[in-house]
Amino acid sequence: MSNVFIIAEAGVNHNGDIELAKKLVDIAAEAGVDAVKFQTWRTELLVTKDSPQAEYQTLNTGVKESQFDMLKRLELSFDDFRELKKYCDSKSILFLSTPDDFESATFLNDLQDIFKVGSAELTNYPFLRHIASFGKPMILSTGMATMDEIAQAIQWLNEEGITSEKLTILHCTTNYPTPFDQVNLKAMQTIKQVFNVKVGYSDHTLGIEVPIAAVAIGAELIEKHFTIDKAMQGPDHIASLSPIELNLMVAGIRNVEKCLGDGIKKPFAIELENKKVVRKIIVALRDINKGDLLSSDNMCLKRSNGFGVEPENWIKLDGKAASKAYLKDEAILL
Repeated sequence: MSNVFIIAEAGVNHNGDIELAKKLVDIAAEAGVDAVKFQTWRTELLVTKDSPQAEYQTLNTGVKESQFDMLKRLELSFDDFRELKKYCDSKSILFLSTPDDFESATFLNDLQDIFKVGSAELTNYPFLRHIASFGKPMILSTGMATMDEIAQAIQWLNEEGITSEKLTILHCTTNYPTPFDQVNLKAMQTIKQVFNVKVGYSDHTLGIEVPIAAVAIGAELIEKHFTIDKAMQGPDHIASLSPIELNLMVAGIRNVEKCLGDGIKKPFAIELENKKVVRKIIVALRDINKGDLLSSDNMCLKRSNGFGVEPENWIKLDGKAASKAYLKDEAILL
């Protein structure tokens, strides 16, 4: 990926409504992201009926219920996802969805050419092996993970034929929303240095500055939740971007991308033009007669018309006899 790949994470912000999911696709396409991503699961295969909510889910929804009941209410059918895939195609935006169980992963293999695996499955060897068997590029989030756990996951995937060229590792903090002091963006650079893989950042902070900063320090992929309305009922809306913020984030990332350049320090053409009137040259401080010895008594540095001897050559002129007469402010020649 030559440009930063931006995934607009719709996740479960459709609230189990296919029409709302399509509106999220519209928003993502309008923002100019590369892909819009959902989450696919069969509740009965994902959680037990007595599995409690995560603390953030209770706080964000204001409803205390089991994970099973919450997820069942948010679940879309396989037919819904087939329809969403066709709708994404009609909007010229890449469809992605993260599977949370084996059946969903197998189903999604017919709908997408890239697999994103969530942080919760980083240590799930059978599940990672199953997805790796499809042979498709994989994106792996690392929330809650240690470096040893990341190393183990990469080893498993390598053994199943998912080489570094097919793998992108996302730094991530599993907290919704994530406070700034829990971001630790430099960990993304550490992951790249240690494992020699493509890296990116899956963001759960409020606002847009952190994913933009991640691009500035080397992220090749950004994933960010978005919603139609942050005030909607649901576990992730409050930690998601509004449509306007999504547009601003994409614009900010693309601008930073342009700013990064090729890393070679050299003047741009416009700088060479500006150089002529911005940098100083050596000129006569006062009228100088031919044969006068040049020194700080009769030479100085000023901006001029750009044609003359630059200050770095001062030592070559200091103490030398003037080869001709100079008027005040006239450029002195070597």
